[in-house]
Amino acid sequence: MRPSFSFPYVLSSWKVFLTQRAQSTQRRKTPTRENGARGIRREKITAIRCQSSAAPSKGRHRRGSRCVPRSRGGLDGKRRSSGVKPLLQEEQSCLCYAFCMTAKILDGLKIRDEIFAELKIEVAQLAAQGVRPGLAAVLVGENPASQMYVKSKVAACEQLGMASWLHTPPANATTEYMLQLVDDLNRDDHVDGILVQLPLPGQIDSKRVLEAVSPAKDVDGFHPVSMGMLVSNRPGLVACTPAGCMEILRRNKVTVEGANAVVLGRSDIVGKPMALLLLHANATVTICHSKSRELPEIIRRADILVAAIGRAGFVQADWIKAGAAVIDVGTNKVSEAGEAERLLKNFPARLEKFRAKGSVLIGDVHPDAVSTAGALTPVPGGVGPMTITMLMSNTVKAAKQRRGVRK
Repeated sequence: MRPSFSFPYVLSSWKVFLTQRAQSTQRRKTPTRENGARGIRREKITAIRCQSSAAPSKGRHRRGSRCVPRSRGGLDGKRRSSGVKPLLQEEQSCLCYAFCMTAKILDGLKIRDEIFAELKIEVAQLAAQGVRPGLAAVLVGENPASQMYVKSKVAACEQLGMASWLHTPPANATTEYMLQLVDDLNRDDHVDGILVQLPLPGQIDSKRVLEAVSPAKDVDGFHPVSMGMLVSNRPGLVACTPAGCMEILRRNKVTVEGANAVVLGRSDIVGKPMALLLLHANATVTICHSKSRELPEIIRRADILVAAIGRAGFVQADWIKAGAAVIDVGTNKVSEAGEAERLLKNFPARLEKFRAKGSVLIGDVHPDAVSTAGALTPVPGGVGPMTITMLMSNTVKAAKQRRGVRK
């Protein structure tokens, strides 16, 4: 028998259905002690501001730090006419943790030690075959910074058991003198790598001198032939700093293939070879420079950012995509108190060191990026140690290539 429904019964049932649905919707939107965090997060909270310079650990703040929820009810957590209830302490910790995570530090010193250990084994194996890799360094004049850099490179050779020679032409040396010296080193079969320390004095044609270095001994990777080999993705000697950046990414298992990579800087020494290395690793690469438009928006799309522009704290923390890997190539000496206080206001310990020393090294990325990036190279201690490390690696590689030694 087919059931029959009267019109009043159907209308009554429909009203009950609509009433129950409205009540259910209201319950989902109204935060309670049980569902307050979930409801407030979706409906009321517009921002979370962490007022701590210390990063939380395991979802909770360290002592002395606090996080303030900004809601329509005010910043003090009290009730307002909007009906928003204060967040529970546990809820504040969970919400804040997502905004205050500290980036993983990509430690260049640790990777340097790993590569040095590997190179020592290679040098010992070459020595067993009667081959001792050797680096000849050329230092013109008495520039204190250049002297320090060359000294550290010679010391690295000694640490690895490699041969090294230091040539120190006078500050008034001519281009012809330098070309003759480079030619002599090219002909010396004991020398596997030639390093001409830059900058050279103004009277010397740096470009001619660098191009005079044999490509087989161009351990700096600056020669046009070396760059051409890189462009065509052929085995060769690659510029040390970009090669070190790639080692940092590889040894920290940062995914490069398919990633959006932004290289900030277009120099022949860092920017261009860095972009080519990332491209050969199957990243989608964008090169930015001083004339690039909408720079913050371009950087915000980067999964990997390599900053090599030479301006202290230029890349702001809010330009960086949450979780991005940041390679900070810049090493900028800051000695002006106002600038140091602006850059290090959230890092009191570093600011105190600045006040005691009178200067501090800052990268091209603002120090606050540690709370935005997923991984970050420190300055100092990040890319810097890798440059000398890859110079040593290139010297060993050149020794093998010149003598036909297989891996």
